[in-house]
Amino acid sequence: MRIFKTAVFLLATLIAAPGMAQGQSGGLTALARADSAASALVDQGDSIEMMLRLSQPVPFRIFTLDNPRRMVVDFSEVDWTGFDTGAFDTAEGITGVRVGGFTPGWSRMVMDLAEPYALVHAEMSRDDKGAVLTLNLDPTASDEFALGTGTPPDAMLVRPSGEDAPKAVPTRKFGDGPLRVVLDPGHGGIDPGAERDGVREKDLMLTFARELQDVLNRAGGFEVTLTRTEDVFVPLETRLTLAREAEADVFLSLHADAIAEGRAEGATIYTLAERASDAASQKLAERHDRADLLAGVDLTGQDDVIATVLMDMARTETIPRTDRLADTLVQYLEESVGMHKRPRLEAGFSVLKAPDMPSVLIELGFLSSARDRARLKDPAWRTKAAWAIRDALSSWEDEEISLQDKLRK
Repeated sequence: MRIFKTAVFLLATLIAAPGMAQGQSGGLTALARADSAASALVDQGDSIEMMLRLSQPVPFRIFTLDNPRRMVVDFSEVDWTGFDTGAFDTAEGITGVRVGGFTPGWSRMVMDLAEPYALVHAEMSRDDKGAVLTLNLDPTASDEFALGTGTPPDAMLVRPSGEDAPKAVPTRKFGDGPLRVVLDPGHGGIDPGAERDGVREKDLMLTFARELQDVLNRAGGFEVTLTRTEDVFVPLETRLTLAREAEADVFLSLHADAIAEGRAEGATIYTLAERASDAASQKLAERHDRADLLAGVDLTGQDDVIATVLMDMARTETIPRTDRLADTLVQYLEESVGMHKRPRLEAGFSVLKAPDMPSVLIELGFLSSARDRARLKDPAWRTKAAWAIRDALSSWEDEEISLQDKLRK
């Protein structure tokens, strides 16, 4: 029992990486809202189950205290406005519930226990309505409960000062300066990509990336960076590192594939598949530089579990933004140059796995299609495609600013 409780505590305590607890680092700053009407404490025989509905996942940590017996759940961070603890507390084993702010960047729930209970399961699950924290408590012996109680040192939230203090990270909002776009011409160097009739994907995508960069620069309001500016090989994960260094607001990977069998024509927009995103955080945590996983959050010294959870949380805000971006690109490209019969697809491409950066892969067409090949080689057609992407980015940014402003009100 104590082994499991320790694991839960480590997950919840170490998850508060520098900058996050202070309400920084961009996409992880919006407060989660607690909904008492959709939450409950329920007796299940001798056991108790807690289901707390939140508007989004947040870091949490759990510990118990004795004399009097109580269980403490800390969150980073929850807005308890309107939360009715009386309606929430429906379990006889809980004699009282208190919620509120605890310290800057952290909120707290305290449950007074009628009898000694042990935590046997804790899970923050995500769904289309936000998230649910589920806790399962089983009766335990008084001496066992007492052995596992106490405020862990990290839960004191004593913040470092001086040179050891986390550096403030400016909150990046849409509309605060130009939209930072990173264009990623697929393949390069020893990796030619698709090839048909003397046309190589790596050359074509570098040409289009330069043309698109010029279109965006001429439009104004964009700051554009390319992951490669010449015919060189750039490892897939290095492309994300370059985007991070450019402090990208959006990442567009540019491709023109070929298929061996069947017929396929037109542009396609790819986003990261949900099943691929489940493994993406783990793979990035295993293989990436710890300081390069999340903007403004240095995970140096944190283990894979903590890094994975933090990245999964970042995706809760990034995924809707990415979906809106993909839908807008489909709309404008369809109107301008036409799209594949299935214009929106999902896949597990490595370049789409940045957790806090809206990222899409644009297949401009198929080199295996003679019609697409002719279009892709035509400068006038490529210009129309570049204009469509420019207009889609502008429209998407306007929508994000509008949604951002609504959240502030």
